[in-house]
Amino acid sequence: MKTESQTASIFNIAVIVASLGYFVDIYDLLLFTIVRVPSLKSLGLPQSEIDAGAGLLLINIQMVGLLIGGIFWGILGDKKGRLSVLFGSILIYSVANIANGFVHGINGYVLWRFVAGFGLAGELGAGITLVSEILPKEKRGYGTMIVATVGVSGAVAANLIAKAVGDWRICYFIGGGLGLALLLLRISVMESQMFNKVREAATVRGSFVALFTSKERLLKYLKCILLGTPTWFVVGILIAFSNKFASEMQVQGVISPGDAVAFCYAGLVLGDFSSGLISQVWKSRRKVMLLFLLMTAVMVAIYLNLHGASTVVFYTVCFFMGFSVGFWAIFVTIAAESFGTNLRATVATTVPNFARGMLPLISLLFISVQGKFNLLQSGAIVAAVCIGVSMLAAWSIEETFGKDLNYLEKL
Repeated sequence: MKTESQTASIFNIAVIVASLGYFVDIYDLLLFTIVRVPSLKSLGLPQSEIDAGAGLLLINIQMVGLLIGGIFWGILGDKKGRLSVLFGSILIYSVANIANGFVHGINGYVLWRFVAGFGLAGELGAGITLVSEILPKEKRGYGTMIVATVGVSGAVAANLIAKAVGDWRICYFIGGGLGLALLLLRISVMESQMFNKVREAATVRGSFVALFTSKERLLKYLKCILLGTPTWFVVGILIAFSNKFASEMQVQGVISPGDAVAFCYAGLVLGDFSSGLISQVWKSRRKVMLLFLLMTAVMVAIYLNLHGASTVVFYTVCFFMGFSVGFWAIFVTIAAESFGTNLRATVATTVPNFARGMLPLISLLFISVQGKFNLLQSGAIVAAVCIGVSMLAAWSIEETFGKDLNYLEKL
């Protein structure tokens, strides 16, 4: 029988599967952003429905799927095991991807975007939890760094494939096929021995409610969520509406949000790799979070002052702004390391999805302040709020580097 020491390499099969699973996860999320407009046009919807009505409904229903799925998969991961979630989620979003390629009406599209969101919610948390538990504490930062770096590069792949293939249905089929191919690697992946020991013990596992019954646990949980806020502000507001910001600043040339996303995610790939590596060198998660949040503040300030800049300069800033929010690996690793084995999957799976779920609230704040301020001023105000609360969370959260994860939460 294999022992835990035999899985100590940062390139073991669990790290590879978790990395590729997150790759397909991000591929699907960004692919939907890229093909939403052309796919709805091909389904015969008018532009008014694409911009608002059906287009907004698809985005919202996917978000609902992510939030519900985050809770479901998190609880399942602590009750039944990390592998059940890792492969269950991959199977569901792969099937949903393929089904998205076959839709011929808005109702089917809505249904399968919900299913896709539900499936996508589980992969990252389960993967990070499994990798954190099977690797020695000195190496687990490298493992989660690989997961995040490979995963985020799925966004770059989605943009390239969408441009090369052209047909949105084939793009969905490719994503589904990649996910199903991953399931063939399942036979080689072992369950976390740390979880197996807990499963044999008489203890409460996967209690989502328990996160709210203790003031200490609740505050720690909220801090973990708030750490991810700036990433979704940058991607969901500054990059998603980059054409509007560019127009406001009279940037020379035409700015494409799709290209801005590609440059931003290219920066994210390098940022996730760098933040994970620096964390291992500095032996600290908190210091790296604070460093990258400071860089985010600087890059957002530069972005909002690109008056009359060229397209090359604008996209370059998008790249470095993406780099500055490339702390997703550290963010999710902190969540996994902050809680005991009986709640770890629940936290690591819900935290990134709740951080994603902050985007509608950020959007509402962004829209509301535009009643009194212009676009650039509104962006600066929301940036100050998002980065400010995240820095407070990073400053006050416990240091988790090198923490022994073999313990239980007292519920």
